[in-house]
Amino acid sequence: MHVNAGSADRESRRLAWCVALLLRHAPDAVAPALWTRLDAPARRFLCRDERLPGSAVTLLLRGGGEEDRRTVARNPHVLGRPLPGLPGPARYAARPAPAPALLATLRSELGRPLQPPPDGAETVALLRRHGSRRPRIPLDVLRLGGPPAPALLLREHARAPLPPGSVEALLLAGGLDAATALALLDTRAAPAYGPDWHRPAVRAVRAGILTFDELAAAVAPAHRTLLLGRAHTAGRLGWNLAEQAGMRAALTRVLRPHLGDDPRLWAELERHAAAFPGTLPELAAAVAAGTAADAAAGPRPPEAVPGLAEAVADLAPGPPPAGGGVHRELALASLAVPNAMGDLREDVRWVRACLDRGLLTGADVVRHKAPAAWALDEDHWLGEVDGPDRHDRPGAFLAARAEAERLLDAALGTDPGAWWDTARALPDFAGTLPELLAAVVSGDYREGVSHRS
Repeated sequence: MHVNAGSADRESRRLAWCVALLLRHAPDAVAPALWTRLDAPARRFLCRDERLPGSAVTLLLRGGGEEDRRTVARNPHVLGRPLPGLPGPARYAARPAPAPALLATLRSELGRPLQPPPDGAETVALLRRHGSRRPRIPLDVLRLGGPPAPALLLREHARAPLPPGSVEALLLAGGLDAATALALLDTRAAPAYGPDWHRPAVRAVRAGILTFDELAAAVAPAHRTLLLGRAHTAGRLGWNLAEQAGMRAALTRVLRPHLGDDPRLWAELERHAAAFPGTLPELAAAVAAGTAADAAAGPRPPEAVPGLAEAVADLAPGPPPAGGGVHRELALASLAVPNAMGDLREDVRWVRACLDRGLLTGADVVRHKAPAAWALDEDHWLGEVDGPDRHDRPGAFLAARAEAERLLDAALGTDPGAWWDTARALPDFAGTLPELLAAVVSGDYREGVSHRS
């Protein structure tokens, strides 16, 4: 009996691990369909898995059951979310009272005592005055009279966008729904923005309010949406490496259906993004239709937005890999042999050496490494380091995530059944990821053809 229970736990854990790997690349419309098909033990293992991506955490917190939320809250690997011991509404509500000097400043700005508390219009005025940098003072302002009513908040933000520190404070203080948070990230009416413009978007994901797909669809203007793909080391609050990969995947899901692999359309995207006032989906549709120039807000050249050209280049399809001779062929062949060096640590050293010498790229590993589950899990070929990003080869990491995203999207699209079939086949599949996807699409894996002899 104990043997059977242990075997069932092992199978549930392996399936949860593979579902977590696929959730890194699944669009929001597909993700809930994956975990709702898991039985209760596998679902508990999924909520405790260290590979659970940020968007999946947000969707579980938003639409999962009470047991899902409790289990996620006990997951020590879900970093940066509103969980015990991490920043969230409860922690900020417990902050010390505002300093007397700040209270005196706020009294003078209001022109009256702080009792009765500031009303909604007065709170908005204080948020405008004190939100140009960090959210500390706006958080103290919100403690005086509470957040303004959503209708007033959105009306004032549409008239003139609130500064990023105040938007971040509103997200931290809690109580905002996803629709209000998305509206606060539309800053197309702002004439300029400072170095901390990206913080509200990062905080919305970290707070479990929004997903990457929602950011990619709603942030405006479009060039700021593109720049979010490069907010890895921007300031003190930026994406970690896994979050940056998730943001880039969401941007690619928006752009790929319109632009495909046409370099002319990608060049048009870069040319018109700086002056386009709308969202990224609107820009991509306009570029594909050839009407982006008509919607431009003015003659603003691309070089007026630092980093925009690099942000587009990060997402655009790259050139085919150059031939590396016999050494590259040997390196690719070694990827197809699990534990080719006889030990996982030696495998990691070998792959890292090949990456450093330019014989392999992260995309090569995803396409050629076997088994497919190991290719999707960077720990099995890149190793881990003692740092917040866990991996010290960001180029290879991001290239691998982008290639996995491309392969999975091309094969599975938004079909929940196909994603679920891939999740069930992944734990025991001995071949590469392209072989697995071909087997799932054709249905051969059900007859066992997917297992290498």
